[in-house]
Amino acid sequence: MAQFVRPEPERPVPTETTNVGTGISVASPAPLGLSMLAFTTALVGCFYAGFIIPYGVSSIRTAVGAFILVGGIILVLAGMWEFRKNYLMTSTTFTSYGGFLAALGILFMPNFGIQGVLAGSGYMHLVMGLFFLCWTIFTGVLWVGATRTNVSMLATLGLLFIAFLFLTIGQLADGNIVLLIIGGWFAIACAIVAWLSSLASILSSSARQGNFRIPMGKRLAVVE
Repeated sequence: MAQFVRPEPERPVPTETTNVGTGISVASPAPLGLSMLAFTTALVGCFYAGFIIPYGVSSIRTAVGAFILVGGIILVLAGMWEFRKNYLMTSTTFTSYGGFLAALGILFMPNFGIQGVLAGSGYMHLVMGLFFLCWTIFTGVLWVGATRTNVSMLATLGLLFIAFLFLTIGQLADGNIVLLIIGGWFAIACAIVAWLSSLASILSSSARQGNFRIPMGKRLAVVE
């Protein structure tokens, strides 16, 4: 007697958008990423603006470089979790700027010897100017992409673009202090917006947020 065997259903072919581990709830890494972006951007801004942190002191560079390096690593980790949650804009933003901050932190720290080599060759400002120029262009690209997201990402990347632009021109102008200070203050403004966005995101994603709100909280929050 012939036996009929039910054919095994075809398994879906994994793609780039396939969710691995469906059903596992993962907290939004956006507040962490925004907080680290704000923290490190504020440090860079304070350094170049000469606000709180004296500009150009070697020992200060070492401390700031270490803080920026660690912040960049955390930002990369937040970006990896954004990739896990399949959010393209925030994952690209966090991971990219995490790499930028890690490189900048290493460049700041005299222990690696990069700063001394560049200063001795006389090309320090040129190299830093080209470095900031590349990130200015990249930030402009991200800003165009942010027009399809929300107000917080648009404002954060817009202020960061202006900060990078002034830092680029200031470095290429043989370290023009005035332009570097302006760029530093725009970086501080960018950090403030990123912190507000992080706070709004935490309040929006919390199940017990109560009655506490911040102005424009819904528009500033990066809810995932």
